[in-house]
Amino acid sequence: MIDVRGLTQAYGDKRVLDDVNLSVAEHERCALVGRNGAGKSTLIHSLLGLLPVRQGRVTLRGIPAQQHAWKKHVAYLPEKFQLYPNMTGTENLHFFSQVTGHALNEDRADEVLHAVHLQDDRDRLTGTYSKGMLQRLGLALMLYYDTEIIVLDEPTSGLDPIGREEILGIIRRLRGKTILMASHHFDEIRQVCTHVALLEGGRITKFTLADFTDHYFKGAAHL
Repeated sequence: MIDVRGLTQAYGDKRVLDDVNLSVAEHERCALVGRNGAGKSTLIHSLLGLLPVRQGRVTLRGIPAQQHAWKKHVAYLPEKFQLYPNMTGTENLHFFSQVTGHALNEDRADEVLHAVHLQDDRDRLTGTYSKGMLQRLGLALMLYYDTEIIVLDEPTSGLDPIGREEILGIIRRLRGKTILMASHHFDEIRQVCTHVALLEGGRITKFTLADFTDHYFKGAAHL
């Protein structure tokens, strides 16, 4: 579903990604891990066309990234995103569905708001939401489109333990999705992922979760 071959990215003279290869198969839940500054966001932004691919090849669901037709198959939740505080949860859903050129499907909106436990707060201004509620509404916006591939960049960043568990519970309950999730919390990875892609020195080594657990506890990998 996600295939990266020979991806190299640099900022000036600093090479961040060095001939990176990564494949995420259908229905895999792959964590992308590495030290701060290792290039996780650079890789995600390259996948999604937010950074031009200068060297290498990226395909999503078999579609080359430069063709853009893959966009209807992929949803992305960035680490930091902007909602409109003077709109309600439902109004935010309505606004973002219009941005994509579609009228809001009320039944689908109701379904995703229930999935993220915001059905009782849908008519509150999002300016009154907690950080965890805002993150759950971000997930609702992403889930609304029911895409096959989901990309998450630090989805629990800045949340307290209860908020983190709420987000992880929603991700765990997703079915039939291919997920790439950047994280530096090993407990999160163990809860929701089947595979781990370790980014260090500009390159990726991919593990099953069990093999990565052995690698991690031997002290060879430091998130």
